[in-house]
Amino acid sequence: QVQLVDSGGGLVQPGGSLRLSCAASGSIANIYTMGWYRQAPGKQRELAATITSDGVTNYADSVKGRFTLSRDNAKNTVYMQMNSLKPEDTAVYYCYANIRERRSIWADNYWGQGTQVTVSS
Repeated sequence: QVQLVDSGGGLVQPGGSLRLSCAASGSIANIYTMGWYRQAPGKQRELAATITSDGVTNYADSVKGRFTLSRDNAKNTVYMQMNSLKPEDTAVYYCYANIRERRSIWADNYWGQGTQVTVSS
């Protein structure tokens, strides 16, 4: 069994910062892409940012220049530093990882439980 535990959300004023963390645990052979998706009220889940095992990042246009993704492969953890937050960044943020378990030859997609980010004055 593989588990993703994400944390770090909260309430912040516009222009503020938050740092999200997500740790993967369990019977893991390989972790490929990791990252974050977000879902605002009444909207579909959308990509925020992803990072490959080699450190190649991909950002949604709406967060480029404000969010920075990093990864600690030794700890199976991904971080997202969010700066200059805007009210439109308000959403539940879900950690994502593409992981191959030791007992499997295929990789599957896993999701964290979600962490709420609210940007409001």
